Amino acid sequence: MNPAQRALWYIESHLAEPMTLDEIAAISGVSRFHIVRAFAAATGLPVMRYVRARRLTEAARSLANGAPDILSLALEADYGSHEAFTRAFRDQFGTTPEAVRAATCLDKLKLQEPILMDSTMLDHLVPPRFEAAKAFLVAGPAERISCDNGAAIPGLWHRFHREVADIPARVGQEKNQVAYGVCCNGDDSGNFDYIAGVEVVDFSDLPRRFGRIRIPEQRYAVFTHTEHVASIRRTVNTIWNQWLPASGLKAADAPNFERYDEKFDPATGNGGFEIWIPVRE
Repeated sequence: MNPAQRALWYIESHLAEPMTLDEIAAISGVSRFHIVRAFAAATGLPVMRYVRARRLTEAARSLANGAPDILSLALEADYGSHEAFTRAFRDQFGTTPEAVRAATCLDKLKLQEPILMDSTMLDHLVPPRFEAAKAFLVAGPAERISCDNGAAIPGLWHRFHREVADIPARVGQEKNQVAYGVCCNGDDSGNFDYIAGVEVVDFSDLPRRFGRIRIPEQRYAVFTHTEHVASIRRTVNTIWNQWLPASGLKAADAPNFERYDEKFDPATGNGGFEIWIPVRE
């Protein structure tokens, strides 16, 4: 896992929080000097310019959708005033926040989309164990993920950690609650629903803003991902494009998911987790 990939993960999963270059460098495991050059070499962008462009892009989306309070958007984007936000917005897009809100579209803006993380395959994949899991229910923040916006998932986990306390009928104790990242309802274009959630007893009192899924009773190949979470694309790509075709097994038509227990640290992305792939003979 290289420093630029760690930095990308941290930025996207903490986009609504204050962050400094020192913090990004620390999470990346290198010095400020190193991360500035490593990030630029990998992406062609300075680190903090990317942070600013991503925040302003998300603010522009909110404005185009009719967000009424520009000052709130400014504060969320880490600007101390309406004026400072407007200056930065004009520098980034060549127009004002008010103009974007009035136009209700983003067609003329050069948005900074999330940069996708590394999806190359691993040199060595540790063989999985196999589990027969009973059916269970998962609920949490959900979003439709297209084949080219997988980098939106860290932001969904940020929502999860803010809103998990609002999910009723959760299973397990708060301090060691297992979390699940469920991929389901995929289509032929590679799009799927992603739910960042927890196991629940039932959906009867679940607020409508949360996604929900019943994971069926199923046999799974369970892979342990020990590296930083930012390298998950490499592991997943290796599973689907190398291990599964050679295994003699077939993927079952069921959700696949990541399982995060108490060893995983959502603040740093370290600690490891499991990837559960439904399989059949």
